[in-house]
Amino acid sequence: MASKRPFSATDSCMDQRIEKKRPRQSFASIIGEVVMVNSLRHLSKALEPLLRRVVNEEVDRCLIRYSRSLTRASSLKIQALEPSSFQLYFVNNLPSTIFTGSKITDVESQPLRIAVEVGGEDPSLLPISALLKIEIVVLDGEFASGDREDWTAEEFNASIVKERSGKRPLLHGEMNVVLRHCAATIGDLEFTDNSSWIRSRKFRLGARIVSGSDRDKFPRIREAITEPFVVKDHRGELYKKHYPPMLNDEVWRLEKIGKEGVFHRKLSDHNIKTVQEFLQLYTIDPQKLRTFLGVAMSVKMWEATVKHAKTCELGSKLYLFRGPNFLLFLNPICEVVRAMIGEQIYSSRDLHNIPQDYLKNLRRQAFDNWASLQDFEGNLRESLLLTQGNEGSEFLVGKSLLQSSYEFLSGQLESQDWDSNSDNHQFNISARIEGNFHCNFG
Repeated sequence: MASKRPFSATDSCMDQRIEKKRPRQSFASIIGEVVMVNSLRHLSKALEPLLRRVVNEEVDRCLIRYSRSLTRASSLKIQALEPSSFQLYFVNNLPSTIFTGSKITDVESQPLRIAVEVGGEDPSLLPISALLKIEIVVLDGEFASGDREDWTAEEFNASIVKERSGKRPLLHGEMNVVLRHCAATIGDLEFTDNSSWIRSRKFRLGARIVSGSDRDKFPRIREAITEPFVVKDHRGELYKKHYPPMLNDEVWRLEKIGKEGVFHRKLSDHNIKTVQEFLQLYTIDPQKLRTFLGVAMSVKMWEATVKHAKTCELGSKLYLFRGPNFLLFLNPICEVVRAMIGEQIYSSRDLHNIPQDYLKNLRRQAFDNWASLQDFEGNLRESLLLTQGNEGSEFLVGKSLLQSSYEFLSGQLESQDWDSNSDNHQFNISARIEGNFHCNFG
């Protein structure tokens, strides 16, 4: 029998080393682990409602798809029994963007209208005296994509979008109208929520016959749908751009210039507050305008802003700038459209014959004195001003321009003294329209 190994000091040292290697948890680390466990529990409780909602939405979507496949066969049987070419349709088109709280109108701000398309059916099957109730609903923007027009009533109903949980109904207002003489007009109707929360990010409006409103007496009338559109919150309308912009629009309506942003403030500091003032300075001194905006506006941003501004509708108003030996007609953005220098008449096509430095100087003077210019609706026919190819063309041009100028100035004589000018220049016009004409500048 082997004898036991005697205890030695070496064994004691090894035991102490092993004990030193064993990690010892501090009180703080234990508390940290407890707090972490509690945090994970709280996080799981907080995420539980969100996860439930996501799962419910996915389950509902799957059920809808499944129900469509189940009802397709039965719906085809119904359609076979009730063949019909009658269809509701929206007479006018909706804009691509609609804002919550705003009345739903067409692209021309007119009320929406619904009518019945007869197709190949016998019109007598749907008497014009029939009173059919129409219901307006909201559809998913993906419904009937790809110009599809062969949906069933069940597919239409399955694509109706309801309000979000805890929200008001998506539509507010006149959602039910009566079809009279095969047509109806929709009154006040507005969205209460945006479309950003559904997968397609877009809605459609749909119209269907309400069950029980004489619908059983006639063949099936297929539902109407609009093109997809985006619904944004009303606060976005306060900052939206105008296409095209108007002359009196605030300058932040232009692209790349945000309301109360850095570019808006810089332009306001230099008294450029409207699109018209922006375009006027761009016409006179584009580099100066570019300097006002600073290096923060890149070349691409500058080009986008100018391109958008140039789509502005200028209208027919003209401005008259007069001096001791000239008469200029300018459009609202300070571009010269006609001129009379000395006794020479210049149409818009002939302005290049005027020394450009001289014309630029006159245009700059007009810009500096813009508030004192006389404005009137332009009635000088461009066709006369551009008449060319015969000996009397210059006479017709001069006669037309001077006639219009003289009529305008004569109408102002009762209220203003045309011998005095804010520029301290005298300007007298006398004309004989019968025969020749002459100008007296001095």
